[in-house]
Parts: sequence; structure tokens; C-alpha cells
Amino acid sequence: MEGFNHHIKLFEDYLDSFINDLNDNAVYDPIKYFLKLPSKRVRPLLTLISSSLYNEDIKHALPASLANEVFHNFTLVHDDIMDSSEIRRGNKTVHSKWNVSQAILSGDAMQILAYKCLENYQSEIQKKLIKIFNDTALKICEGQQLDIEFEKLIDLKFSDYIHMIKYKTAVLLGSSLKMGGIINNVSETDLKLLYEIGLNLGLAFQIQDDYLDLFGYEKLIGKKIGGDVINRKKTVMYHVFKDTCSNEASHKLDQIFHDTEIDDNIKIEKIKTFYQDAEVDLKTKKLSHDYSSKAISCIGDLNIQSENKNNLLDISNKLLSRNY
Repeated sequence: MEGFNHHIKLFEDYLDSFINDLNDNAVYDPIKYFLKLPSKRVRPLLTLISSSLYNEDIKHALPASLANEVFHNFTLVHDDIMDSSEIRRGNKTVHSKWNVSQAILSGDAMQILAYKCLENYQSEIQKKLIKIFNDTALKICEGQQLDIEFEKLIDLKFSDYIHMIKYKTAVLLGSSLKMGGIINNVSETDLKLLYEIGLNLGLAFQIQDDYLDLFGYEKLIGKKIGGDVINRKKTVMYHVFKDTCSNEASHKLDQIFHDTEIDDNIKIEKIKTFYQDAEVDLKTKKLSHDYSSKAISCIGDLNIQSENKNNLLDISNKLLSRNY
């Protein structure tokens, strides 16, 4: 991510060393492959930046940042299996390149390796890190379960959707920022603010991701456009449409959404037209902006120097400035 090249280079070198130290066993081959796929390293970068707000020694945060990145990638490996996704970041997913059994096993190993990264910290710090790691891991599992259940349900509220993406996506951004504070023994007030910043950035990021899945460019986002529609995922745009449309339009949307006979490409184009006619695309972009504004407000409340606040503001803006 431009502007933080030093942080990314430091992390990439640390990640390469981590990969090279893995044992010579086939269980690690998918891990090495997946961790080397193109990535902006958002979560580890948040941990490094968060730590640097309170401590100039950025290397101190590398194990925690690696734990977040490895754990995040573990969730993606398993998520791709559940979604039957063939492409991730423009490359084959682990289960499509190897097989489902290999993907499950290697994913499990990634989760264990993520926890092992936290062994680098002293016992009191480690205890706090493991607690937030455990809490976050369980919330992600709950969020993933809700995501699966929501595919089959029609009567969903917008608040249900926000709760689901908060747990599935946003909590890991919150914990990534908070862990940077934990390893530096910062105040409880700042720890809560760091977590809230991450939550709101995560919500803004996921809402934007929902938008890009349908209105983005395949070469830029690294996956097939309209995947959420094909998988019948009721993303933010589905809920925004439902909140503003007539009963007739709502019924028509659900008919197309759950039609298993219609060609995938035709279904995608029809739903895009529905959303554009109702200005759902514009409303979704505004919703993402609203959550990012909440994150920026929390940054202003942190008990740190203005210069450091600017660094956090900068990465927040870059995180949400993906190409449409």
C-alpha cells in the first residue's frame, strides 16, 4: 500500500523468513503458496501502524502482525471451500489447486501457526493477546455461520446483515489494531478506541467489498464479478434495495435471486440493472463513507500526538480508496 512501503517491506521480509522456516512437509505447501499470493497486507499493516503510534521499534510488532495475517489467510482458505470459489486474488484457491481435504488440513495448520506467533511475547502480554485472539476467532466463526444461514433466508433485517459482517470481517481489523496497543501496554481507553476504529473501518471495507463484487473490475479485485449474486449472498446492496423498493420490485428481485434456471451472466446483469435504477450503488458507497467517518472520529480521540494520528488517518484513507 503506497505510503507505507517501509512497513510492508519489513513485514514481507519477516513473512518470507517465516515461510522458509516451515518444515519440509506437504501440509505446508498450500500454506507457502497461499501466503505468497498478491495481497495488500491490510491486517498486519494495521498492527504495525497501531504499535508505531506508541513505540518507534516497529519490529516489536512483527510477530503479532504475522499472527493476524496467517489467521486471516486461514479463514480465507476455509471460506473458499464453503463458497466453492475457484479464484482468490487472481489465482487458484487452495482446494481447487490441491483438493478439499488438503485445504482443510493446511488451513487447520495455519490457524495453529497463527497462535504460535504469539509465543514471542512475555506471559502477561501473551495472555491478553490470546484472549482477544480467541474472542475474535469465535466471532468470525459465528459470522461465517450466519453468512451461510442467510443464503437460505428471505426475511432478513439490515441490522442482521451488519451484525454478520461485523463478526465475519470487521472484528479482525479491530483486533489487529488493538493488538498493536496491547503489546505496548497502552491505556484501556485507547485500546477501546483502537478496536472501534478497526470495527468501523472493517464495516466500511466490507460494504465497499460488496459493492466491488458487483460493480468493480475483475482484473482489479482478483475474482469473478457477481460471485455474491451467483452464491445468493444477500449483501448490503440487497438490503438497501429492500429498504427502499416497492413490494412488487422486492418480489421480482427475489424471483431472479433464487432462480436456478437462469444463466449466471444474465442474472448478474439483471440484478445490476435493478440496483442501478434504484441508485443502490450510490447509496452503498455513501454507507461505506459513513462508517469510515466514524473511524476517523475515533482516531481524533486517541491520546497520541497529532503526527501519529495523521499516520493512522493516512492508512485508513488508503485502505478505503480502492479502485471502482
